[in-house]
Amino acid sequence: MSELSIKIGQLIRNRRLQLKMTQESLALQCGIDRSYMGRIERGEVNLTVEKIYEIASVLKISPKELLPCDQIT
Repeated sequence: MSELSIKIGQLIRNRRLQLKMTQESLALQCGIDRSYMGRIERGEVNLTVEKIYEIASVLKISPKELLPCDQIT
C-alpha cells in the first residue's frame, strides 16, 4: 500500500459518504465488485487513470479532486 493510494481511497470514501452512497452502489455504478471497491477505499489498489475517471464521474466530481493536493507538484 502506498501513501498515495491510501489518500485517494480516503477521498473516494469521504465523497461517497457525503453523497450517502453505499459502497455496493458505487461499485455497481463503476462496474466493479463491492469487495474491490473496499480495497480501493483502503488504499490496497493502485488505480488506473481510467478507473479514477470512472469513479469521479459516478461521484460527480472532477478526477483532479481525487488526487491529494500535497501529492501534486
